[in-house]
Amino acid sequence: MSMIKPWKLISLLFILQLLAGCESKLEQTQKTITQQVLTTEQSLERLGTAIETGSIRNARLLSEYAHVLKQQKPELTRIADLIAEDATRKGPLYENLAMRLNDVRAETVTLDNAGSLLDELTRINEASKQSLFNDALTDPINVLADMSDGQLARVGAISQYAEQSSGDGADYGAGSQMVGNPNYGNWQSGSNGTSFWQWYGMYRMLGDLTGRVGYSSWSQNRRYSYYNDYGRSRYTSPKQSVKQAAVETKTRKSFQRKGQSFSSPYAKTRSGSAGLSRSSYTPTKTASSYSKPKKSFTSSNKATSKTGSFRNSGSRTSRGVSRGK
Repeated sequence: MSMIKPWKLISLLFILQLLAGCESKLEQTQKTITQQVLTTEQSLERLGTAIETGSIRNARLLSEYAHVLKQQKPELTRIADLIAEDATRKGPLYENLAMRLNDVRAETVTLDNAGSLLDELTRINEASKQSLFNDALTDPINVLADMSDGQLARVGAISQYAEQSSGDGADYGAGSQMVGNPNYGNWQSGSNGTSFWQWYGMYRMLGDLTGRVGYSSWSQNRRYSYYNDYGRSRYTSPKQSVKQAAVETKTRKSFQRKGQSFSSPYAKTRSGSAGLSRSSYTPTKTASSYSKPKKSFTSSNKATSKTGSFRNSGSRTSRGVSRGK
């Protein structure tokens, strides 16, 4: 048997060392993600416990608002109870976080997708913070407030009267804070090629209040909501984000064909927030250090110190179950 030439032996050893190094890096990456999954599980569990024990202020307030609205307008009992589920573990806000964590668990970790998985875990972990979840609940609270015809105060946003007086944006009716939020519905394409908001079956009753909302009009004329202006990057799954981007791209191309300009509905933060936690104004710090993550999310949450036009005008709402007009 002829002897292996020295240079071939050196090349073989180099390849073996390289493969061993790659395997070691992958193992380290898998361990890091496993640890981050555990950390995120614990954060989500703490949030669930806080919701159940009444430690999330706006969860308590959401339940109170639903109770008051049902007494005021018994015909809205069904939708009030449904919206109030966000004050529980069974609500779409909490359940969506749990489903996203399960999606990460189901992924096979590779060096190519490690960065994206870590970034998604970071977003879920941040969304599980009690202060951020408390802020996210302002949208369903304010939907109930608007249904009460001013008998209940908005929370974390300027009053309904101040918003209407500002002349900014279009009034899509009670429930408009949830339009664009994939936890409650999605954008569907009509036969004419335009997109419109379609509520999930259980929330279909909100369509009677908002009417038919077209994406083209809404993207240019929407008013403030917590999800669309501050919470989108944290409370949107990668799959949901891809769908949002597809609708936006389709609409932009349609405008271009007509020689019209189009700007993203998330191009700027709408005015109208008040009293949110500092966490909501802080951009997400991704955890990726393995590879450049794929752009699963289109972040619109730039750190900003801008306040609503009415932030200090005396139209800022109180935080109790009181008249909010």
